[in-house]
Amino acid sequence: MACIWDTHSLHFGLLFGILLSFSVTTNGLKLWPMPKSVNYGSKTLYWSTNMQLRTDGSNYADSSGILKEAFERVVNLIKADHIIEAKFANSSVLAGVNVVVHSSDDTLNFGIDESYTLNVPAKGSPLYAKIEASTIFGALHALETFSQLCYFNFTSKVVELHAAPWTIYDLPRFPYRGLLIDTSRHYLPVPVIKSVIDSMTYSKLNILHWHIVDDQSFPIEIPSYPKLWDGAYSYTERYTINDAIDIVKYAERKGVNVLAEIDVPGHTLSWGVGYSSLWPSKSCREPLDVSNEFSFKVIDGILSDFSKVFKFKFVHLGGDEVNTSCWTTTPRIKEWLNNHHMNESDGYRYFVLRAQQIALSHGYDIINWEETFNNFGDKLSPSTVVHNWLGGGVAQKVVADGLRCIVSNQDKWYLDHLDATWEGFYTNEPLTNITNPAQQKLVLGGEVCMWGEHIDTSDIQQTIWPRAAAAAERLWTPFDKLAKDPKDVISRLAHFRCLLNQRGVQAAPLIGNGREAPSDPGSCFKQ
Repeated sequence: MACIWDTHSLHFGLLFGILLSFSVTTNGLKLWPMPKSVNYGSKTLYWSTNMQLRTDGSNYADSSGILKEAFERVVNLIKADHIIEAKFANSSVLAGVNVVVHSSDDTLNFGIDESYTLNVPAKGSPLYAKIEASTIFGALHALETFSQLCYFNFTSKVVELHAAPWTIYDLPRFPYRGLLIDTSRHYLPVPVIKSVIDSMTYSKLNILHWHIVDDQSFPIEIPSYPKLWDGAYSYTERYTINDAIDIVKYAERKGVNVLAEIDVPGHTLSWGVGYSSLWPSKSCREPLDVSNEFSFKVIDGILSDFSKVFKFKFVHLGGDEVNTSCWTTTPRIKEWLNNHHMNESDGYRYFVLRAQQIALSHGYDIINWEETFNNFGDKLSPSTVVHNWLGGGVAQKVVADGLRCIVSNQDKWYLDHLDATWEGFYTNEPLTNITNPAQQKLVLGGEVCMWGEHIDTSDIQQTIWPRAAAAAERLWTPFDKLAKDPKDVISRLAHFRCLLNQRGVQAAPLIGNGREAPSDPGSCFKQ
């Protein structure tokens, strides 16, 4: 089936209203990320003023209201606060969407089936789009794709769906498609975190890596050790345990798991504000004191509390950038190391491996930054996932040793590197030089990292987007469907960036470095 519009009939960057009204242009489908398989026709359908959600044939009862809530959310996104006037040129009215979910379970397990089929017929009375998915979370992805097919027509003042009939089959390439946020360097209010979660779903990212605490602040309540959040920046820049529960539940209803991180034994200066005995000494305050049993009791208490809040199967234990000099310059710790026949490197390994055992005792699989693998990879728990960030070639070594890996190499996928362009985000390939199929499966996916030293509520979204979306397509779309030259997706990514803006997400222009302001007046589609 072919599109009705011809190659020269539309020009990228023309009037906003004209471009926004077309879901298919000569530059290709305006879907982001690109689905696995798409077929479409040439007929225009018109939205009913009373779009209906049906679940005929579905096994999913929606007792928690996830589907109903998602459908209402999508309808509101598509309408974009426009006033709809029911004036149709013909009877091709789309009455609603019928969603068939085969599983009755809505537990968001890692690796869950996220596939879906979306069919929009061109004929029928009444006309219903049909979504079929194994799980509710595949259905949520289908609703997002459906939303990108529909546009408000500024002339007729109705919502239209162009190029019916549509047949789309889709599933993710990788199960782990992550975004890191950092609430230690700058506090992010709960509504801001929720807005980031919302924006993640538009490009089908599914893991929010919450780097909660670090040297600078300890903003989260830990009931087992209530003085830990004395390390917060201020009395108000904190998260109660109920805030964390709320964030996790909010994310899960959108198909996003929350990965909690405590970075040990380094990056822990703020821990000692409430419990100074965690410091090696008052003048030498990190890493955590390897000789003090209290260090491990606190970690155990944190992870015990986390296990009641963060239900994701993984916990991130950090392990990066550990400067152990305080251990050898503090006499009692140096003596402890000597008594246990350890040097500084041995103490680092001992600390990481003991923290791993604590996490395992609470039912978690572990993620550690790559330094742990680089220094003592053969000693890590077999359940360890190694988080690559320093550079290329690490994932290849990790999977060759039989461990799992997540890719976030800083030269390409660190969002705080404002000189890292969207083209680099798009072309960064997690499976570089990994050709063995069994080893490829050990690469769980990747993550873009929004470190917080130079971002806060005022600029987080425009620093994340649209560059994170470029990586999102790399992680979702089949390899053979990805553009070999990022120039081939400029039009489509610009369209998605403008869609984010329309939805209230402050996505920055494509042109220039990350977080760049528009250089001149002009259309969103040309920036």
